[in-house]
Amino acid sequence: MTCMGHAGYADAGEDIVCAAISMLVINTINSLEVLTDAKMQVDVKEDTGRIGLVFEEDLKKDGVLLMDSLVLGLKSIVKQYGRQYLKLKFREV
Repeated sequence: MTCMGHAGYADAGEDIVCAAISMLVINTINSLEVLTDAKMQVDVKEDTGRIGLVFEEDLKKDGVLLMDSLVLGLKSIVKQYGRQYLKLKFREV
């Protein structure tokens, strides 16, 4: 999973869309670390707004559930604020 850039909904520090996306992504990563045994690597670049997450092995049921919850939350943001602020891309790996 890669989360890149800023939403552009409002000025930096006041962008509620960017804050919501960041919160969902960071909370999911924290939940994966604390609540599952998922093996993963996380790479954060605050200056560019990039968060990278790579799983080192297939997720178990609990990890899949957390990732599904993240997708649900992100889709809700797209539905409420529009694709101009958040574009979701999915690919099979």
